Amino acid sequence: MREKLKKLFAYYRPYKKLFYSDLLFAVLGAAVTLIIPLIVRYITNEVVYFDADEAGRSIVALGALMIGLVLLEVFCNFYIAYFGHIMGAKMEADMRRDIFGHYQKLTFAFYDNQKVGHLLSRITSDLFDISELLHHGPEDLVISIIKIIGSFLILLTVNVKLALVAFAFIPVMGAYAFYYNGKMKTAFKRNREKIADINSQIEDSLSGIRVVKSFANEEVEMKKFQTGNDNFVAAKKTSYKYMGIYHSGLGAMSTLITVVVLISGVGMMLGGKVLVTDLITFLLYINNFTEPVKKLVTFTEQFQNGYTGFERFLEILAVAPDIADKPDAKGLVDVEGAVEFKNVSFHYEDDEQPVLNHINLKVDAGDYVALVGPSGVGKTTLCSLIPRFYEVTEGVVYLDGTDIRDIKLEDLRGQIGIVQQDVYLFSGSIMDNIRYGKPDATDEEVVRAAKNANAHEFIMSFPDGYDTDIGQRGVKLSGGQKQRLSIARVFLKNPPILIFDEATSALDNESEQVVQQSMEQLAKNRTTFVIAHRLSTIRNAQRILVLTETGIAEEGTHQELLKQQGIYAGLYEMQFR
Repeated sequence: MREKLKKLFAYYRPYKKLFYSDLLFAVLGAAVTLIIPLIVRYITNEVVYFDADEAGRSIVALGALMIGLVLLEVFCNFYIAYFGHIMGAKMEADMRRDIFGHYQKLTFAFYDNQKVGHLLSRITSDLFDISELLHHGPEDLVISIIKIIGSFLILLTVNVKLALVAFAFIPVMGAYAFYYNGKMKTAFKRNREKIADINSQIEDSLSGIRVVKSFANEEVEMKKFQTGNDNFVAAKKTSYKYMGIYHSGLGAMSTLITVVVLISGVGMMLGGKVLVTDLITFLLYINNFTEPVKKLVTFTEQFQNGYTGFERFLEILAVAPDIADKPDAKGLVDVEGAVEFKNVSFHYEDDEQPVLNHINLKVDAGDYVALVGPSGVGKTTLCSLIPRFYEVTEGVVYLDGTDIRDIKLEDLRGQIGIVQQDVYLFSGSIMDNIRYGKPDATDEEVVRAAKNANAHEFIMSFPDGYDTDIGQRGVKLSGGQKQRLSIARVFLKNPPILIFDEATSALDNESEQVVQQSMEQLAKNRTTFVIAHRLSTIRNAQRILVLTETGIAEEGTHQELLKQQGIYAGLYEMQFR
């Protein structure tokens, strides 16, 4: 826990001045609440016995002093509320930056096993609770300690016995709070897991809203959501039960202190051991003493919320990227694009069953290679090893004779352009989406890339042209239009190596022809890997590789493979029968 707290406190470092000033005004505000009852005691004990003129002057002076103290308290509370919250917001922003930056470093293997809703909850609700703890926690703790210790010392000077009666409740309240804190911590952690489940289910349902509506399955989605919602309410019930016991118990003890002090004080007053003015002072300080106890209750609740959120935050930061640059990784210059797989095998982390087994393949710079074969034999996986989206389990992948693990990831991926079947377009304009291939590109370069991808004509048919907003994931565009934008993006990137992953399989014949022309234009003088189910799209490939579960079973041109009357010929016949 010490290490975790050290990491938590590290987020205060850039805001030390703000933090210390926040604590200073917290101390001043607490001091004011301790001083005012002392002035009241002085007035009731001393000033009321002065002669009329002197008493009047003293009352005016002390009244002005108390008004000044109240104004000081107002300023202190404003400073704490405003600047303290700004500090908390900045620290929350720093944490959000750190976790989002870490998300960017994590590999496909991590995202294969995660739900977006869970990851989202760690960057939103979790971080809000942490920032509330970082802002309110220290000041609440300081204010409470000053008020409790200050009240105790002052009350000791007024009447020792009565002070000990009042403070006898502290150990009981401490033990009570400690026990139920543990219960609440477990319950709060469960709440976070349940809300993350709901976020994930909502994200999944809304992302697939077109599928939901096409099957008229709104009721099915509502049932799925209701199950998660009911689980969340059940988890909340448990946490609220402990919270209810916690608050009601401590609230009762706070009231009990006032009752016991009042009864004891009246008894002592009747016995002549306590002055009535001292009993009034005691009753004024009781509020000053019980209020920080309640504040400590709030702090412990905040601590449980914030600390469990911080533990979840650290869980993600502790996930090390399984693919990273070596310390001595090299950059790339003058890439030709020759790729070689040497005895390459691969299996996923959670599955020992090999997807690729001892693959040997040499592709010269500028070659156009097509990969075909049944689904699930590892065609996409093979191509995903080139940009190191996954790491080979065995063997080596070379780029221009260099082991790709010796190349900086940014440089390696900068040399590879990928066009996938499932095109992902970001919310925003057409211009923004094409420019994603080269963020510093000029408008002229973007337009040139669009023309090369046969996209310029349809883009200009929109009233806003390149400034057209395409909606979430490009919903306002057809499949062929989206695909041409993704090709334009790669044209703009201008890489020496291309990977087309079933880029036309979801298109109609007319769109396929246009996209095919764009792809062939893009592939000129580049090393190109094409994964294809539609064999009509790869007839002109220089080399066609037939991949099976045992590896590369056949290799040759379209005509050569048809003559062999093997697997490829069978697939071709089945497709064009």
